[in-house]
Amino acid sequence: MLIDFFYTLRAAKLPVSVREYLTLLEALQADVVGPASEACSIDDFYHLARTVMVKDEKHFDKFDKAFGAYFKGVEMLTDFTKEVPLDWLEKILQKELTPEQKAAIEKMGWDELMDTLKKRLEEQKERHEGGNKWIGTGGTSPFGNGGYNPQGIRIGGKGGNKSAIKVWEQRAYKDYDDQQELGTRNIKVALRRLRRFAREGSQDELDLDGTIRKTAANAGYLDILMRPERHNNVKVLLLMDVGGTMDEHITRVEEMFSAVKAEFKHLDFYYFHNCVYDFMWKNNKRRYAEKFPTWDILRKYNKDYKLIFIGDATMSPYEILQKGGSVEYNNEEAGAEWLQRLTHTFPKFAWINPEPQGVWQYRQSISIVQQLMSNRMFPLTLKGLEDAMRLLSK
Repeated sequence: MLIDFFYTLRAAKLPVSVREYLTLLEALQADVVGPASEACSIDDFYHLARTVMVKDEKHFDKFDKAFGAYFKGVEMLTDFTKEVPLDWLEKILQKELTPEQKAAIEKMGWDELMDTLKKRLEEQKERHEGGNKWIGTGGTSPFGNGGYNPQGIRIGGKGGNKSAIKVWEQRAYKDYDDQQELGTRNIKVALRRLRRFAREGSQDELDLDGTIRKTAANAGYLDILMRPERHNNVKVLLLMDVGGTMDEHITRVEEMFSAVKAEFKHLDFYYFHNCVYDFMWKNNKRRYAEKFPTWDILRKYNKDYKLIFIGDATMSPYEILQKGGSVEYNNEEAGAEWLQRLTHTFPKFAWINPEPQGVWQYRQSISIVQQLMSNRMFPLTLKGLEDAMRLLSK
């Protein structure tokens, strides 16, 4: 029973054992998710299987993909007797605009945009679809989702045009998988340019060359020499952009993350979204509960740490330059202030950008970040990584 499911998880490179598989069968026989006389829903089985088979939350994403692949086509039990409420933010109207129509839409400034949103919230009493004024879906208004406006506030829904300067919703991101198998070892080879070894610690390693020289100098009398072990003493502080437009680069960033963890013993990392502000986090599932103030990070690590940013730097310029410009909350200081503090605290720094270098010149936010990084921005390519590591090793 379910033996194929077990092999599907193994094929997805999940560390599941036969013991865990047998435990899952015992749980089903013990009616953990319902009486044996009644069929449990796929949801119930999913939560039971994940609890039993997955011991580390960083493997949840792999489990979800394997579970979906195995149970593809199986419908979940759904109660259709309940009334389905209208979703205010449901994308039901798709509108295609001509270039002339898009050019005719005016862009609001930051202050005007925020003031106008407050007025709309006070005036609007019902749902609205289309149009260019009210908060709704599918129109050209700067408020809502599913439509077109060159600069607006996306309220819920899924983004499409990547032009919103603020997002009114609480979004969930996933941690990057640090066990991602690399398709090539070249990324690790490129990172090794930064490694520097030094002798440190107690004398617990045989110095073979020294022993031979000393023994020869003593006319053949054995003279054993010991020396401290060689350790990689490079320290790396890795700050990674997650969510939003970075979802397009998850695979390549996970490869980079895996290589960094394999190559550097002294590594610490944090996540941010779009731009660094007054706090960061280490676990995306608990990012609202476990925040790490950026001031504490600046004080915690010495200036001998190499600072590496990974992000596409693709956002509204307001998010970098404007107080309150974050898409998720009202930050008290502009992101540019925090980027400058970080680069001043850690003199050896570089920004790795997974976006193709050919599009950089067309993104205003990338140009701004490049200036803040003193042009130390490199593409996430083998040559780009080699150039970045060469700079950091000087």
